[in-house]
Amino acid sequence: MSWQMASLLLLGGSTILLFVGIPVAFSFIAINLIGAVLFLGGDAGLHQLVRNSSAAVLNFSLTPIPLFILMGEVLFHTGLAIKVIAAIERLIRQVPGRLAVVAVVAGTVFSAISGSTIATTAMLGSLMLPIMLARGYHPTMATGPIMAIGAVDMLIPPSALTVLLGSLSGISISKLLIGGVVPGLILSVAFVVYIIARVRADPALAPATPIDKLSGWARFDPLIRYVLPLVSIFVVVIGAMSGGIATPTESAALGALATMALAAVYGALSFAAVTKALHGTIAISGMILFIILGATTFSQILSFSGATEGIVSAVFGQELSPSAILAGMMALLIFLGLFVDQVSMMLITLPVFMPIVHRLNIDPIWFGVLYLICMQLGLLLPPHGLLLMTMRGVAPPQVTMADIFRAVVPYVVLSLILLAVIAMFPVIATWLPALLG
Repeated sequence: MSWQMASLLLLGGSTILLFVGIPVAFSFIAINLIGAVLFLGGDAGLHQLVRNSSAAVLNFSLTPIPLFILMGEVLFHTGLAIKVIAAIERLIRQVPGRLAVVAVVAGTVFSAISGSTIATTAMLGSLMLPIMLARGYHPTMATGPIMAIGAVDMLIPPSALTVLLGSLSGISISKLLIGGVVPGLILSVAFVVYIIARVRADPALAPATPIDKLSGWARFDPLIRYVLPLVSIFVVVIGAMSGGIATPTESAALGALATMALAAVYGALSFAAVTKALHGTIAISGMILFIILGATTFSQILSFSGATEGIVSAVFGQELSPSAILAGMMALLIFLGLFVDQVSMMLITLPVFMPIVHRLNIDPIWFGVLYLICMQLGLLLPPHGLLLMTMRGVAPPQVTMADIFRAVVPYVVLSLILLAVIAMFPVIATWLPALLG
């Protein structure tokens, strides 16, 4: 079988199965079964499929995923998230679009202690969206910042999807986690600047409301009591990894332990909260690990069939510049983000992209951060962006799907601008990992 036919069967077949609505895990397992028989040698190929699947799930580098997710679940189910929002709201004085700014700042803090973009968006949407709508905020100004900052959760560690990307691509997980910090913070600041400028130009989008003017200790007490101790967890996780004191797995374990210890100190770590946190962690982690079952074998089958080498040779045969090839890869990722989820994007593209990255001698950390931004865009792109669906699930009936689609447009534009800037200036993504590594 030619590499063109093998590519059509494996990549095209998996994409078609995803488009018709078959779950990601089942789509890749079905393609792997066919590919194992055709390209790995019948029964021997099926045995290899089983061995690879077991090895993939038992991969030690994936251990941070459930631990990072557990950190966020404990934060939400113990009620500490509400304390953080209240503390940040006291800290921020009257500015245009104040509650939207509070949502962005609170979401940035949650990003540093939560490994789940969906959980961050659902929590902020449940807690802050009703308040903003009740105070006269336009639905686009109320929903947009919440979804946008939920997507930034993917860039700022701890991030379960970043760990998965590093594991599947062979990029250093610790450096990739650290590399997303600066771009994530840049996006958060850009969102705040946009909100203030937009509301200043059209105050009707977010009417100003009276706030309690607190001063002295009363204003800073919740910040010192709740926010700083929780943010210190982020410092512990990043510091342990960058200082070589702990591996990403050990750092994730430290973060999970510190989160639970703080919840216990605050008297919020009840049996019911721990049970809900563990159930949520098991559900999300199980889904991710089940998808990973087919990842290793899928890459191996692509290689054995000749599809990977054929595609790579075809790309280089066009005699395109490295910049043009990189731009094409980013454009493909953004296009895929319109239709498929982030894990599917990784499984479809990484087996082909990484050989190209290595052959072009592209900095893998730089490429990984660009890849993360493209995946973050996919969370926000209509019609199937995961955070759009999450917002639809928590928003009241008066917020229409059209409102949600319009709300994310300016934040998608800002993310595209950041993608272009980092593509032109790789040092934005690489200087912090180099400094701390």
